[in-house]
Amino acid sequence: MNKIFRNNRLMMIAFFTVFSVAAAPAMANDSSNPVPVELKLIGNINHQPLYQLSFAGNAEENDFTIIVRDEDGNSLYRENIKGENFYKKFLLNNDEPGNDILRFEITSKRSHKTVVFEINRQSRFTGEMAISKIK
Repeated sequence: MNKIFRNNRLMMIAFFTVFSVAAAPAMANDSSNPVPVELKLIGNINHQPLYQLSFAGNAEENDFTIIVRDEDGNSLYRENIKGENFYKKFLLNNDEPGNDILRFEITSKRSHKTVVFEINRQSRFTGEMAISKIK
C-alpha cells in the first residue's frame, strides 16, 4: 500500500516538474503578463502543500501587494513587498474545514495591474491540486 502512495506522489511531482519546466519559457516570452509573478507547487511538508510565489520584477516594477482570500472573499493574508527578484513560500493547512478555494491576488502598485491565481484545495485520493491563472 505504501508503494502505491509513493508511486502516486512521484507521478505528481514529475507532472508538476514537467509542467513548470515547459511553462517557464512561455512565461518568459509572454509580454501580455501584467505582473512578473508565478505561483507553483514545490512540494509537501507533513502532508500540507507548499507553494512558492516567484517575482521577476525590475527597477520600475518592484512594489507589489499580495492578498490571499478565501472563497467568500475574506482576506486571510495581506502584505506589501518591495523588491525586484524574490520569492515567498506559503504552507497551506488542508486539515481546516471549509475554504476549499483560495485566491492569490498580486497587484503592482506602479501599473495597478493584478494577477490572480486560484487554488482548489479539494483533495482526492490521487492528491491532485489545481492552480489556474484568472487574470
